[in-house]
Amino acid sequence: MKLNNIQPAAGAKKAARRVGRGIGSGLGKTAGRGHKGQKSRAGGFHKVGFEGGQMPLQRRLPKRGFVSLTNSRNVEVRLSEIQSLPVDEIDLLTLVQANLVSAHALSAKVVLSGEISRKVVLKGVGATRGAKAAIEAVGGRVED
Repeated sequence: MKLNNIQPAAGAKKAARRVGRGIGSGLGKTAGRGHKGQKSRAGGFHKVGFEGGQMPLQRRLPKRGFVSLTNSRNVEVRLSEIQSLPVDEIDLLTLVQANLVSAHALSAKVVLSGEISRKVVLKGVGATRGAKAAIEAVGGRVED
């Protein structure tokens, strides 16, 4: 087999339909576009979802669900980041000052990621069940 011998299988390449080439072709005159209307004309395109001026389906249907704007202001802090802090009493202000959370944060929660080996007290900062167990195992505590 040589490159100049390669060709597609028989029937794989179909000749393009030549429209608008006379009555005998079966696709003369209107060239398969029917009579009048937007789709019969050149450049007869429209936006996706456009329904000819009728209110589109995506605008007729009601909005669904709810996206909380405060959800992005609830942040997670790793246990390994708590370990690296120089203070023993940790609250939201301490975390902001240490640049662990944004100044816009409304609440913080400690998650079990990494290890902790020193006693810390969490005040006004939440903790997952695993993180709380790890903090209490080294003698620390979580206060509300």
